Amino acid sequence: MKTFVLICDLKNEPEAIEAYVRCHEQIDPAILESIRVAGIHKMSIYRWEQRLSMILVTSDDFSFEKKAALDLANPIVQEWEAFLGQYQTNLPGTPPNWRWALTEKIFSFTI
Repeated sequence: MKTFVLICDLKNEPEAIEAYVRCHEQIDPAILESIRVAGIHKMSIYRWEQRLSMILVTSDDFSFEKKAALDLANPIVQEWEAFLGQYQTNLPGTPPNWRWALTEKIFSFTI
């Protein structure tokens, strides 16, 4: 199992934040299936103000390249991503249309 943490910013507009949260109350089963097929076992999204954090727990053979290729071949995922994109904005210092950025683990504690 691998764990990844990604961050993303929403537009700093109350309507955009509310709409993004509402979109995640009922997700098309095809989107959930695409997540499973990519090798993601667990996905959680947390929000503080307009900043999002996503935690992924994946299979050992998961790769973002494989996930991207699967997403490009799936019109339902493409539609979902385009829809959500209207509420998201670039993180400071990222290229245009860059949404989710992978974070670097700098500390870990385990008992």
